[in-house]
Amino acid sequence: MQALLAAMAAHTIIAASPPQPLLSSFSNPSLSLQSSFVGLSIKFPRQSLKFAVASKPLTVVAETKKAVAVLKGNSQVEGVVSLTQEDNGPTTVNVRVTGLTPGPHGFHLHEYGDTTNGCISTGAHFNPNKMTHGAPEDEIRHAGDLGNIVANADGVAEATIVDNQIPLSGPNAVIGRAFVVHELEDDLGKGGHELSLTTGNAGGRLACGVVALTPVQ
Repeated sequence: MQALLAAMAAHTIIAASPPQPLLSSFSNPSLSLQSSFVGLSIKFPRQSLKFAVASKPLTVVAETKKAVAVLKGNSQVEGVVSLTQEDNGPTTVNVRVTGLTPGPHGFHLHEYGDTTNGCISTGAHFNPNKMTHGAPEDEIRHAGDLGNIVANADGVAEATIVDNQIPLSGPNAVIGRAFVVHELEDDLGKGGHELSLTTGNAGGRLACGVVALTPVQ
């Protein structure tokens, strides 16, 4: 009998708690693992679960820039010039001038937006590349050489010009410079006159206007 009791005392009886799932619901604050020894409990901290969230595709929106110049002078000539540029593409120039004599008139972008002394203080043609005067389509030309606008019998000139050398942003931006309408036809540098390669021999300045940014609508 004593031998039987000793054998029973030497034998360890392990009572296991009811089986627990290794991972319970993500909302449980912790997971608990019970040992067979009374009073001993090991707790594992709740682990935050991170899920990869697919980012939205990047959408590139074209940047539109707009500007306007209101032309005024000492005569009855006046007009509005509207400029639009998409991203770094060419600038579209819409021109409407009234009060002109019928026929072609030189139309240029000049270097300065200074009208303190009328249109004469706008300086020479805008010419950042130090070229001689030419036509808008010529490789050798001033950036401000935009050719001629042609007035009808009522003295109204309307034109749309698309040009790569008069951007609305960047180092050669035309903001703050001035458009000028001249009294004569621009000979586009091909007239053989002493002024052909500088002004196109386009005569006096009838009206001018400073280029300013305008809201994009």
